[in-house]
Amino acid sequence: MFVAGAYVALGAVSYLMYRSDKAAAGRGARRTPEGNLHLIDLLGGWPGALIAQQQFRHKTIKQSFQSMFWVTVVVNLAAVGWLVSSGHAAGLAQAFGD
Repeated sequence: MFVAGAYVALGAVSYLMYRSDKAAAGRGARRTPEGNLHLIDLLGGWPGALIAQQQFRHKTIKQSFQSMFWVTVVVNLAAVGWLVSSGHAAGLAQAFGD
């Protein structure tokens, strides 16, 4: 349950970051650095990012961004798989009161 909750929370944060960056791009305002988007995606926000990218048509064409995005997805899934299979996810859940 802890892992699912983390994905939902981080996905929501990532979604909002992409929405904000798209709006800033439209206004010519200060943008969210790509590194920040990749970091939140790496930590588990990638499901929200994937939805936001499609919904807002944002960051879908830039190949270098997409390549790094998919690297963050693979690394995140590998890390979560290891955390769950090793039992460390249960320890994290206990530490956070789940």
